[in-house]
Amino acid sequence: MYNHQLDTFIKVADLGSFNKASEELFVSPNAVMKQINLLENSLGFDLFVRTHRGVHLTPAGESLYRDAKYLIQYAKDSITRAEKMLAEPKHVLRIGTSLTTPVQFLVSLWPQIRQHNPALKFELVSFENTPENAREIMNHFGRNIDVVAGIYSDNILSERNCSALKLYDTPLCAAVPLHHRLASNDEIAIEDLFDEKVMLIKRGYMSAFDEVRDDLAENYPRIQIEDFSFFDVNVFNKCENDNAVLIGVKEWENVHPLLKIIPISWKHTIPIGILHSNTPSKDVKEFLKIISKIYAAKP
Repeated sequence: MYNHQLDTFIKVADLGSFNKASEELFVSPNAVMKQINLLENSLGFDLFVRTHRGVHLTPAGESLYRDAKYLIQYAKDSITRAEKMLAEPKHVLRIGTSLTTPVQFLVSLWPQIRQHNPALKFELVSFENTPENAREIMNHFGRNIDVVAGIYSDNILSERNCSALKLYDTPLCAAVPLHHRLASNDEIAIEDLFDEKVMLIKRGYMSAFDEVRDDLAENYPRIQIEDFSFFDVNVFNKCENDNAVLIGVKEWENVHPLLKIIPISWKHTIPIGILHSNTPSKDVKEFLKIISKIYAAKP
């Protein structure tokens, strides 16, 4: 399922030594070094800086180290899920869940879903929402994850070759630290953001955020925009630590315990929906059909 040289790579990175890694892996130091050399040769770049005191990761090695743990766990989870499918009945829908793709509202709808189709079961699959993981999952819906619920835009669907069932438009809101001067507000006016540091996802990620950026730049120059690359836990931590304002959605109100989501008095919204493959399975089609009926019946 994955290159087992990654296991050796992680062990060396954790211990900072070929010798220590060899002891824990019960192989010779030469065998460990050979595996790392083979891995580096196949990748085309160095993973470690070698010194007489040991080894430490290069910047490229640090990047691979972060992703390698996810890849290994992802592969193991894939095998586990495949084995479970042998023993369990079919019609199991795998719903991806992460920090910014919560599934609480889907879980709350499950009794209604089961009324429409009692045979349909679901499994929550947790994943770390990094740019690489999100791209991999959305480009390959149906492999290990069938659907993900969250915000999206047409450019994301096009770039990642997937589709979405739109459920509703949700207002773009402000996330502020609990000790922020605006935290006591029930609503924030745009003028309240004057001279504030407003954290906004980089241009080109989703069109709804680009529209906010254009609006603020053209009409409210006193608002300081700070770019960031991706919605992850580091961004929410930075918002709290910097006492800044982060533009997000109310569905993320439970993402960070030290942040409060507050509506802004503007008309900027972004679609929420169920993201899925362009060629969904029969069970996914059934699920989407049921969800559509439930939302069509809402007042």
